[in-house]
Amino acid sequence: MAKKFNLDSEIEEKVEKLISQMTLEEKIGQMSQVRHFDDINPEDIQTKFLGSVIHTQGPVPGNTAEEWQAKFTELQKQALSTRLKIPLVFGVDAVHGQNTFEGATIFPHNIGLGASGNADLVTKAAAITAIESKATGFNWVFSPCVAIPMNEKWGRVYEAFSESTELTTELTQASVIGHQEKIGNMGVMATAKHFIGDGATDFGVEGGNTSLSQEEVVERLLPPYQAAVDSGVASIMASFNTLDGLPMHAHKALITDLLKVQLGFEGIVVSDWKAYSRFGQNNIINAGIDMVMAVDGDLDGFQEGVKNGVLDGSIAEERINDAVRRILKQKFRFGLFENPFPDKSLINAIGISEHRSVARQAVRESLVLLKNENQALPLKRTSKIVVVGEFADNSGLQSGGWTVNWQGTTENYQGATTILQGIKKFALHEVKYDPDGTAEVEDVDVAVIVVGEKPYAEFFGDIVGEMNLFQLTLTEAHQQLIETYSKKGIKTVVVLISGRPLVVTPQLEQSDAFVAAWLPGSEGDGIAEVLFGFFDFKGKLPHSWPKSTSDYEGKFGPNHWDASISPLFPLGFGLTYKPDNQTNSQST
Repeated sequence: MAKKFNLDSEIEEKVEKLISQMTLEEKIGQMSQVRHFDDINPEDIQTKFLGSVIHTQGPVPGNTAEEWQAKFTELQKQALSTRLKIPLVFGVDAVHGQNTFEGATIFPHNIGLGASGNADLVTKAAAITAIESKATGFNWVFSPCVAIPMNEKWGRVYEAFSESTELTTELTQASVIGHQEKIGNMGVMATAKHFIGDGATDFGVEGGNTSLSQEEVVERLLPPYQAAVDSGVASIMASFNTLDGLPMHAHKALITDLLKVQLGFEGIVVSDWKAYSRFGQNNIINAGIDMVMAVDGDLDGFQEGVKNGVLDGSIAEERINDAVRRILKQKFRFGLFENPFPDKSLINAIGISEHRSVARQAVRESLVLLKNENQALPLKRTSKIVVVGEFADNSGLQSGGWTVNWQGTTENYQGATTILQGIKKFALHEVKYDPDGTAEVEDVDVAVIVVGEKPYAEFFGDIVGEMNLFQLTLTEAHQQLIETYSKKGIKTVVVLISGRPLVVTPQLEQSDAFVAAWLPGSEGDGIAEVLFGFFDFKGKLPHSWPKSTSDYEGKFGPNHWDASISPLFPLGFGLTYKPDNQTNSQST
């Protein structure tokens, strides 16, 4: 465990001096976070003393990084023209690279990094995310997600590292250090999220009820947060779920008593989307929320409501001072008062080959080999290969949600390579491509069939409730792709693109080899490097793998916390080419 982080006394003195000069309106302004579009008018930063601006789904600041930096520079100048000249902090959901900017390096989602089990690699990925986020004008990222998913029906399983508390704790520390270690020019504020119980809701409902006992919460879910706090994480985001009958945003016993007092967290507790109007208004402030996403029309109601709460005594002004103190400490700590504007010299680092090389390594190490019979893998470069399925040649489909758009994209995006491109790069014969499984294919040795889930994010990916757009099995069309080729008498290698383990028991039986590739991001050719044996498989399952949809009849799916459900493959399972896990140097 890392040594607990402490701010120096000089910062403490600067913060207290600044707070002593602030009006109530200025304090509440520091607690306000808005989008750079829709939520505010140009003069609001000055007149409402806003503390933070975020970029989310919606109008982008421009097509180039220069335009993004220029937009945030303009907003920062407005903040610095106020009486106390307190700079803004700019936040973004950079959850697997700076995924809101097309052309950035996109890493595998956290579930893939969890499969790698490589803490050093997680640190490198986070550091690169910090650089490319800074290059587009940001100094705060809402990452890492440190949830412990307990049901694959939850639409955010892929945002978390693993069902294993121990692995999640280790990789949480690695991610926080990677994002923040270089506190000056390169580091950004990291955010551990979502506190607490977001992945452990009954039946995997996003924002649902978490019925675990207090003891179970502390034992199973809390250790990653302790690791984040001990590593100096700048912020922690509250979650949408309820616990003990209370919305987490209004849960003082957990946010203040447990997180701030018992764990010693000195950073910012930030709300999630539109939390003020959704979860109890001033109750969330009294519970310990320091900064509020006052979006979608919440800003005026939030600022007026908190002001009235202080004036009528229902909110202690010391609670407001505590919130502002935490916000200002991080702004001083990350050098915003000294260097409030984006660094133009970082722009040339976006998507560079060195960054993509690390992302490609992450792809290679995230792959989990579930089956390999009849010497189907590694592929021989001299083999005649057909690649099957639209997912094989689409970087949007292979990257999942939170890629370019909130819900992801179903199209190719700038700078990425696809799985098909990677296979074509290494194959010595012309590679045939059958996107929908209807081509007349002859004289072929092996079929690489790429199937999976289309992109989704948050509750849109829940396999329960009103949306229910997804399922725990492959679509009928993708099942048919595998069945069609398995009947041709051709060796079949299935590559599964998914944000969670799926029930694929019949498809495993039909295939000669089966690879869980998760959501690899922009470097799809990294998959081909392993399929051809230039690198061995290293990935191990970060989740127990289900054998049947009946595994989900209860609150939770098969996981190592519930011994009553026997998984098809246990946590930590993963085959290799060689027993000693040495690199396969085959080149013919």
